[in-house]
Amino acid sequence: MKKLFKNFLLALVGVVFLMGTGKAYADTDDTIALKVLKGVELHAFAAASYSYNTNNPADRTNAFRVFDTDDNTFKFDAGELVLLKDAEKQGDAGFRIDLSFGFSQPDVNKSSPDPSITIPGQGTFSVNREDFDVQQGYVTYNAPIGNGLVIDAGKFITHIGAELMDGYDGFNYNISRSWGFSYGPFTHTGIRASYTINDKVSVLAMMSNSWDTTVDDNAGKVVGTQIALTPWKGISIYGNWVGGLEKSAGVTDGWRDLFDVVIDIELTDSTVLNMDILHGTMANGVVVGADANWWGFSGILHQGINKWLSANLRGEFFNDGDGFRSGLAQKLYSITFTPEARLTKNFVFRAEYRHDHSNVLAFGNRDGANRDNTQDTLSAQAIFFF
Repeated sequence: MKKLFKNFLLALVGVVFLMGTGKAYADTDDTIALKVLKGVELHAFAAASYSYNTNNPADRTNAFRVFDTDDNTFKFDAGELVLLKDAEKQGDAGFRIDLSFGFSQPDVNKSSPDPSITIPGQGTFSVNREDFDVQQGYVTYNAPIGNGLVIDAGKFITHIGAELMDGYDGFNYNISRSWGFSYGPFTHTGIRASYTINDKVSVLAMMSNSWDTTVDDNAGKVVGTQIALTPWKGISIYGNWVGGLEKSAGVTDGWRDLFDVVIDIELTDSTVLNMDILHGTMANGVVVGADANWWGFSGILHQGINKWLSANLRGEFFNDGDGFRSGLAQKLYSITFTPEARLTKNFVFRAEYRHDHSNVLAFGNRDGANRDNTQDTLSAQAIFFF
């Protein structure tokens, strides 16, 4: 399977290379397919990191994290190749494919769980842990309706939350992710439509399978909306919602809602404040007849120091009083500091210190799981993109 994927990937790169040569290959009958691919963009993203947990947990795991879960380990987080054709004008059609490989993001982002095998005396292992993932892949049509109704069909990254997956077209202020990101949806497989009303208001609506699933696991569908506002210069507000029937521990299906508000404020040319507030509910999420609730908020302050240096500070709180999202009834607090150096236009190096705190014994140490109410991690990451 990997060999087939590798050959496919090389063929795609070859096609894009030929398109970029400027030669008259597209004028021949033998290469008429290149005419169809005219205008396709090629982008790439790669990230590698190291993380160390001062608790020295026995299971070598940073608890309640995504992507940076492994302690005292060098990792190639993700390498992505993006093929993109924009549908900029009304009546245009396009597509986007994000092909991803690595030991952090693809392992988490997959919308179907990896199969596992059990080896007697050694334990249970994920079969495809270091496998590829189509992080997102969809076709686009810019319908000639009003200002242009952009319709995407396929698998796409969620509109929920303030933080990103990381890619050539944007990455987060911090290395680690907030709990709001960790316990929200990552991707949806379905259809979405976005419409720009004017330079201050745009809207989005989508329908998909259940959270992070390629093939739906029940008879219901998930729906979601977004209203994006730019009331004043330098201020953006995003009102997000997603809801629908999901699997729950208490019953076969239960209705899940997640409301999320993101606010971006450019305080100065070099200072940005980002805030994210969320609240979720799950019918019968605790037991039959008892709904689960969770909520939280985060704030990120980005300060540019000069053209090449910046510093990022994030504070957050996550209330999982029913234990539905984290698996443990608790309140989580965190503060994260991430200095960043943009060494070249396309190369970024950053370091990070993060302190996590729980109101219960939730974190592991060298003596075992659930032995501490804090964990501190030190991380470093290098990023290249174009």
